[in-house]
Amino acid sequence: MPRSWGLLLLNLGTPDSPSTRDVRRYLREFLSDPRVIDLPAIPRWLLLNLVILPLRPRASARAYREIWTAEGSPLLVHGRALAIKVQRRLGGDIPVELAMRYGRPTIGEALDGLVRAGVERIVVFPMFPQYSTAAWGSAVARVYAVAARRWNTPPLAVVPPYFDHPAYIDALAAVTARELREFPADRLLLSYHGLPERQIRRSDPSGTWCLERDGCCDAIGAGNRWCYRAQCLATSRALAARLGEAPASETAFQSRLGRQPWIRPYTDERLAALPGEGVRRLAVACPSFTADCLETIEEIGLRGRQTFLDHGGEDFRLVPALNAEAAWAEAVAAISRETAGEAG
Repeated sequence: MPRSWGLLLLNLGTPDSPSTRDVRRYLREFLSDPRVIDLPAIPRWLLLNLVILPLRPRASARAYREIWTAEGSPLLVHGRALAIKVQRRLGGDIPVELAMRYGRPTIGEALDGLVRAGVERIVVFPMFPQYSTAAWGSAVARVYAVAARRWNTPPLAVVPPYFDHPAYIDALAAVTARELREFPADRLLLSYHGLPERQIRRSDPSGTWCLERDGCCDAIGAGNRWCYRAQCLATSRALAARLGEAPASETAFQSRLGRQPWIRPYTDERLAALPGEGVRRLAVACPSFTADCLETIEEIGLRGRQTFLDHGGEDFRLVPALNAEAAWAEAVAAISRETAGEAG
């Protein structure tokens, strides 16, 4: 008997292991994507093969070894646990599959599983609350490309960016408030993955709004509806409103690479500056990451913590990502049902 719909949870990806060989293979696939390194083909190839791949895999492998668990990559472990919890909430008639844009489990494997389950349509749930072409756009484009190779493919419905969806904000607030009750902080830093400024400007077809005027990200409108920075700041405003009397919060952007300007303010600079501004106890949450991974655990939880302490901070708490929290599983189920209803 055909099932009405199935759910595909879609995240970015992770190496198979923290070995240098597996990390190099993963980085090659990831950074070869023109939506990630948005340079012409020849400069992109030269940068990847002459600069990044000869040097970065070894250092990245060391970082992955810092966070690897007995069960494997945290991002994959949390993704599998979330899929199980969401399926329980949706009921046995709605199959749920997990896929990665890069690495495994592959999008093709996940689509095969849903088709074998007999679904009539598939809801695709990108694990990226805010839109960026490097993550949300690339992952969704890949789903369409893989699906297009099938002879018979059920219709696809994609969950739109949910950066201010009440269910997502509720889950984010529940986890953050719990941590703040255990760790009374002087300041809450909301650290989002960064992007080059050129990618933000490319998201503005008019060329007259994004990063071109004061207050360009103060509200979401026609001029910036695709702007990643504007969506991140909208998440920050919604979370601050939901937390109420929590400590003052601010937004920054992490993980910048290279010499070209990325969106500001920079997380590493704020971590170094905050102790001089009187912040002794700092909590950091990373709302653009729905599952803990290298960028949250190692970059913020280890290196970021050390930066803050080295500059005079006294205590530091990394707020966990949503991972497979019950509130997040409920939110994913609710948003998925909404999208399935719209599709039908």
